[in-house]
Amino acid sequence: MEPFNALKTYYAVKINQRPSKSRVACYTPINLSETDLSESIHSAENLSFLWKEHQRGLEISRDITKSLLNDTSKRADILNLSHELPSFSFMDLKIKIAEVIFRECILCPQKCRTDRTLEKGKCGVTEPRISSEFLHMGEEQPLVPSHTIFFSGCNMGCVYCQNYDISTNPQGGMFISPSDLACRIDQCRKEESYNVNFVGGDPTPNLLYVLRTLQLIRENIPVVWNSNMYLSSESMKLLNGFTDLYLTDFKYGNNKCALRLSGVKNYMQVVGCNHKIAQKAGDMIMRHLVLPGHVECCSIPLLEWIYDNLGPDMVLNIMGQYRPLYKAPTYQDISRPILPIEVGEVVGYAKDLGFRNIIN
Repeated sequence: MEPFNALKTYYAVKINQRPSKSRVACYTPINLSETDLSESIHSAENLSFLWKEHQRGLEISRDITKSLLNDTSKRADILNLSHELPSFSFMDLKIKIAEVIFRECILCPQKCRTDRTLEKGKCGVTEPRISSEFLHMGEEQPLVPSHTIFFSGCNMGCVYCQNYDISTNPQGGMFISPSDLACRIDQCRKEESYNVNFVGGDPTPNLLYVLRTLQLIRENIPVVWNSNMYLSSESMKLLNGFTDLYLTDFKYGNNKCALRLSGVKNYMQVVGCNHKIAQKAGDMIMRHLVLPGHVECCSIPLLEWIYDNLGPDMVLNIMGQYRPLYKAPTYQDISRPILPIEVGEVVGYAKDLGFRNIIN
């Protein structure tokens, strides 16, 4: 059974009963002078001013969304793009902030502070490169068919990456202009897509590009952020207000395994905090890939953390698709395929804890 109540906002956008968050962001007015913008866009020190305006914009967009629930005429205008756009919108503000951050990159917790208009950061990503984009029929049932856009590159280094050919080659694929990609997204939506699904690798290094693309989309479509959730607090703020559904990947139940197998620090603190933020900001489906030999150290404690911090209504996809790819054969504990009994143990434990929305 589909977890309709847990994903009701996403479903409403999917069937055009309400506008997507990104569309509302494009219609949310922000009153900033040219002086305000010119000073802030060239100075990281003045970025705090833009963040204050961003918080105000988020509150205005929420008010607009609430008003649309009862104002069917205005809702129809926004859905049909017949309502006049503001001269400067909440989406414009998000793009301005992302442009400032991009010059001293802090999009992920690595915070390499590289000027990515000139050179690649620790993620290796320079210009956005799309490995592939197509209507994906293999995602979770509520998402299918999903217009899935795979970015090259990633900000994590998982030694068992199932998409290592994409994540480890940030210069692979091709550049598609935001306007061309927006047209492609619109066409897929007209035909049959339920959503646009940004993934990779990971989409985080390309957040600015995603925002520029969303600004040009004409169709009303749910935005799915399909991510490892190893993001900075700044990126999480930017996601809030345009992401309709977070399709997340929660890999580990402790920091030690995350550091050894994915090369990232403070995993539980960062990814745990981001899941709490995402749950408040939009609908969410959480994926957990069961790793061989990691049921006791990762899966069980992670399920307990999720239950205690996110609650029993969390939509979970406990995945048993692990295969020892990429560098995994050189790591003894994950050098074999997952056993059905291991996946069954994790699913059974989730049910015993009381999770009500377990999907596959």
